[in-house]
Parts: sequence; structure tokens; C-alpha cells
Amino acid sequence: MTDSLDHRLRGAWTPEGADAVELAPKAVRWLRRRIGETTPNDPVAPDSAIAVAPSRIPAKAREELAAIVGPGNLLDDPRERLARSGGLSYLDLLRRRHPAAGIAVPDAVVLPADPEQVQRVLDVCVSHDVGVVPFGGGTSVVGGVTALRGDKDSVLVLDLERLNRLVSVDPVSRIAVLQAGVRGPDAERMLSVHGFTLGHVPQSFERATIGGFAATRSAGQASSGYGRFEDMVAGVRLATPCGEWRLGVAPASAAGPDLRQLAVGSEGTLGVITEVAVRVRPLPETERFEAFAVDGWERGTALVRHLAQRGLLADVTRLSDVDETESSLALAAGWKTTLLRRYLRARGVAEPCLLVLGWYGESGRRRAEVSRSLRAAGAVRLGAAPAHAWLRGRFAGPRQRDALLDLGVCVETLETATHWARIGTLYDRVRMALRDTLGDPLVLCHISHAYETGASLYFTVLTPRDTADPIGQWKRAKRAACEAIVDDRLGTISHHHAVGTDHAPYLEAEVGRIGLDVLAAAKRAVDPTGILNPGKLIG
Repeated sequence: MTDSLDHRLRGAWTPEGADAVELAPKAVRWLRRRIGETTPNDPVAPDSAIAVAPSRIPAKAREELAAIVGPGNLLDDPRERLARSGGLSYLDLLRRRHPAAGIAVPDAVVLPADPEQVQRVLDVCVSHDVGVVPFGGGTSVVGGVTALRGDKDSVLVLDLERLNRLVSVDPVSRIAVLQAGVRGPDAERMLSVHGFTLGHVPQSFERATIGGFAATRSAGQASSGYGRFEDMVAGVRLATPCGEWRLGVAPASAAGPDLRQLAVGSEGTLGVITEVAVRVRPLPETERFEAFAVDGWERGTALVRHLAQRGLLADVTRLSDVDETESSLALAAGWKTTLLRRYLRARGVAEPCLLVLGWYGESGRRRAEVSRSLRAAGAVRLGAAPAHAWLRGRFAGPRQRDALLDLGVCVETLETATHWARIGTLYDRVRMALRDTLGDPLVLCHISHAYETGASLYFTVLTPRDTADPIGQWKRAKRAACEAIVDDRLGTISHHHAVGTDHAPYLEAEVGRIGLDVLAAAKRAVDPTGILNPGKLIG
């Protein structure tokens, strides 16, 4: 298997071959000064502490599934089932440490080898009324791969890790077809042989898959330059309970609504994505990263809006608020941090907000225009070092969470987006909701995706874990934040994490009752018995 089974059982983010992240003593001392003392958490529970019920897959279904994928690719060992019993949210990881809270464990794991086998597996599951949870990298942080049964007596996980091929490359049209189980790094490696890149690098890049990117409408760090993942999708192939479904024959079409966009973002509820045709770009010959300090969050957001509305966004544009910038500086080398603060104060930057810009390929003229805008806004150039430090630590955040859990910290993220006119209100209300429910947490925020009309807000929350009710502690805080987001349709319930189970209660507030009815009608059309990903998106 691609991943270490022990890592998947532990629920750790760190993929096989990657370095684990440890917290330096200085970082621990600083964090405790900010949030208070923490109580080290219980370790990850051993397998023996997690109750796994016997598989309930019907014997006849088991026989038919094994005939399709081969007996070695139908797994019902408790360890294999546990390894795919959820995603990587804070609550998913916490349940590994407190198994008494309950873990939804699938009855079996099926590993098909190609799209045809996926379709045949679904046919068997329809005939035996077995629920199916599509599984890629398992990086969902909203309950998107939890093995819920719904009204089914049994449920299996359909692990697509063997669908790991680059099917084709059309260099003339710049379209590549990738199977759904290809992981981010492997996609880039295979495309680079042909001189292309997808340019899609979300924080889950190390583990997430092409199918997962499509199913959740993922957004990567360079979305300002390369676009969100749905912008890259030229076509999609799905297996459904009613048969195979293929979409996308031309770069644009007026043949009714764009059904590709119904499949993209459907989170495994309307079909199992098996192949995705994606727009690719030539590998950039150069890349350049640089950092600036802007005085204050309001001035920083106004500057990013100015760049977005003038078409001047860098391919990577990331603005950290004062608290996130402070935490970054606090964890840097001590004397250098002190000198940097003095340097910024001398240049009129009392409340520094870090702005990281990244450019791929030739960008001289655009960079010159951006530099003029930055100077006019009073931004102070910090050079390449802070930007490269951020880039080197790009994937450390999720892995660092394992160490924070060991320390006894409640640490989780949530994200949203809104229009520029409401960005300040949304920022204030979410922070207030989190503080009202958690006491005095450390709440960090940044903009990582900006548009002509608005931007995303990505929050990270750290606070001492409630040892008496750790799961309820975060559930209450997340509920308060979600209610603040959907109140008066202030923002979207999810900019790129998707809906899953966590955001499903708030979907109606965003799309309306008619919108839910439309989604329900689409599901009835392709999945009349409701076997696909029970309990997600639309229930």
C-alpha cells in the first residue's frame, strides 16, 4: 500500500517518508504563555482498545466482490477497516485517543484496479443494498469519508489507490487524463515528464488525490495563477449505480447546464469519480517568492482587494493577520525577530501583517506594477527569506497538529469566503463566536485565495483542551462559527473544505430549500437506492 498502515491507523497526517514535526521547547513556552497551561493528552489508543464489530457484508456479496477485484483486494481485517474509518479532522484524530467516543468502522475495504471494476463493484452493492464510501487520500476534515451506514445494514469503503495511472496527455490541447487515485506529488511527477504541471498544491497535497480534488472542489495555494480545481476540469468519468457517466467533450458548451460542475463537488454522493481530464500548463522556467509587511489587517485586505480588482494578483497571494504574523515571528530566531520588529516600527509598521507573493514563469511587468502598488500602500519589503520559510513549512502545519495533540491542545481550522464589502464583518463575527465559546483562544487568520469580488478567510484555532469533554468543546465552537457564517448569508459555509457531515446542517441556509430539492432529485436519478456515501452532503 502507498501509506504506512500504522500511520493510517494512528490517524496521523504525516505520510510515509515525510518528516514528522516536533515542537521546539521555545515554541511550547510561547504557546503556553498565549493560551495557558495544557494537560498532555492520552496517547493514540492501541488496536486492542478499539472495538471493531464483525463484518456484516452479506456472504454472497463478498463472493461476488472478490471475484471482481481478486480475494487479496477485498479486505475485512479489523486493522485495514480501521485504517479507513475516517478523515483527518481534529475530531477524527481525537477519537483515536478516546475510542470510547465511537468510531464508525466500515465492514470491508475494496480496492478495484480500474474504472470498469469500480462500476462492477457498484453493481454488486446495488443488488445487495450495501453502502459505499469512496476513499482517496483520506484527508477530509469535514466528515466526508466517515463510514456512515445511513439506512444500510452494511457499508464498505471503496479505496481507489490502485487507480493511479496517467491515462493520456494531449500536448496540443493541453489536456491530461488522470485516474482518480493519483496523489498530488505523483500527478506532478508524471506530468513533468511531458513538460507540464497541474499547478494544484493545496495543503493536503502530499496525500490527497485527483479524485478527491474534484469531489470537493479543492483550491490550491497558487489558485490566483492556476485557478481552483474545478477551473481545471475538462471532463470527468464516474461510475454510478445506474451505469457509467461521462461528461465533457469541448472547452465550452451551451448544451444545457454544465453537468461537469454537478459532478465536481458532489463528494461521492452522485457517483464515484474514476478519471478526470484536466487542463495542464507548461512547466514554468522560473519561480520567485517574496514577502512584505503591511501595517494592519484592514490595510492589508484593502491592498489585496486592489491587486485583485486590477488583475495584478501574484500566482500565490497570502495575507496573514496580526495574530498569525505574530505567531510566525515568535517562533522564528529570537534576536532576528527583535531586530525585525524594530526595523518595521521605524518604517511605520506598528501591526505587521505578513504578505507572501509567489510568481511562476515570466512575471517582470506584473511584478513591477505590484511593487508600485505595495509602495503606495506603505508595505515594507522583507525579501525572499520569510517567503521561502513559509514555503518550506507549507506542509508542516497539518503534521504539527499531531505534536499539538500530544501536548493537550485543541487545534483545528475552519474556512469561509465572502465579498469584499463584508470581509471585515465576517472576520470579526467568526473570531467573536470562537472566543465566546472557547474563552480566550489563539485565533489566527489569513487570506489565501482572492478574487475580483471577494476572498477566503482561513482560521486556525488553538486553546487548551477540555479534558472532561474534548469533543463537545470543539463541536460547540464550530457550531457557533458556522452559525455566524450563515447568519444573514454573510459568507459561504465552505470555500474549499467541502460539506461532508460537518457542514450539512448549514447547507440549506446557503442554497435554500429549492437547492436541496434539486440535489436530492439528482441523487435519486443516479442513486435511487441511496448507496453512495450515506449521510454526506445531502444525507
